[in-house]
Amino acid sequence: MINRLLAVAPVVLTSVSLLTLTAAHAQDVKLPPTMTFTAYDTGTSGFNIAVGVGKMMKDKYGTDVRVLPAGNDVARLAPLRAGRVALAWMGTGVYFAQEGVFEFGVKEWGPQALQMTLSTVDCNGLSVGVAKDTGVKEWKDFRGKRLGFVVGSPALNQNAQAIIAYAGLTKNDVKIVEFASYGAMWKGVINNDADGAFASTVSGPTKELESSPRGIVWPELPVEDKEAWARVKKIGAFFKPHVTTCGAAIQASKPLNLATYPYPIATTYATQAPDQVYALTKAMISGYDAYKDSAPGASGLDVKRQTKQWVIPFHPGAAKALKEAGNWTDADEKYNNDLIKRQGVLAAAWAEYGKASPPSDDKEFLAGWMKARAAALKKANMPNGFED
Repeated sequence: MINRLLAVAPVVLTSVSLLTLTAAHAQDVKLPPTMTFTAYDTGTSGFNIAVGVGKMMKDKYGTDVRVLPAGNDVARLAPLRAGRVALAWMGTGVYFAQEGVFEFGVKEWGPQALQMTLSTVDCNGLSVGVAKDTGVKEWKDFRGKRLGFVVGSPALNQNAQAIIAYAGLTKNDVKIVEFASYGAMWKGVINNDADGAFASTVSGPTKELESSPRGIVWPELPVEDKEAWARVKKIGAFFKPHVTTCGAAIQASKPLNLATYPYPIATTYATQAPDQVYALTKAMISGYDAYKDSAPGASGLDVKRQTKQWVIPFHPGAAKALKEAGNWTDADEKYNNDLIKRQGVLAAAWAEYGKASPPSDDKEFLAGWMKARAAALKKANMPNGFED
């Protein structure tokens, strides 16, 4: 069935406004004849979940969905920003893009007004998987080992650093090995070019490592060590402890204390029309039973299990669908509006920085922007989140 979806003729939306076209519909949900999503590489849990949702839209609404694999956050978001895709299935890169940091703190990007529709938290965890043959059992054992990074993917790289911070380790305590994409990074672990990499425990490549001669382990992050968790959250404020019961080399009868955050996150731009995003979100809510078992982690898209009051706002169209489903409160609305205000503060700060003749050198440009960003957030009495 995955091949069926991928075989759809490469018709890419020229504008998300095409969602207003007349199309087959069910339960008052109208979707266009064709849609395109971006997601992580083929075989990852994010890609597989996006394909499962796409199949539901084909079966229930007659909409042909094409899922484009993209190796890093920039590649996933660029088509969404250009209006060529309807959704980007993201990880925490959506947060870094909102904040305009790391690879998004460059002239071509800056803070992005990205918003959520639905996201997944399920039985799986999100952490750094380590080759079993390294002998690593606790995070303190990872000192001096090789940690995979992906060029152009601040989410994966920052997340990996947050996890090893549990033991007080930084990137200076390990050997960073850079790869061109998420898939290439995990092939690197399997081929003994790296010793560990960040992933969902149910991601396809982690299963490949489990089946390889190297094997896989997931060093735990016990919640009882509050100082260790404070170090994790200082780098990755979006992480929370999670009892993980599924994934590569994980048995439900022997759960592991790992970490998680919503992944994948079906992401839109604030500029996308509320009725369009409402239709997409309602389709995912009403069609849940048709895709919940389509891929590991897909059941976490259940409307009753949505992560609200997080670090990214829900799109107003998605909020309307959640409210109709009985899963949106006044407190959620207030929190969401505050996050949208934050996006406005960041956008204004970026515009002012651009008018101030910033340096042309990339590193100097980013350094200047981070200072301007910090000042704007402080003035608005909002947390920075990326203090040195």
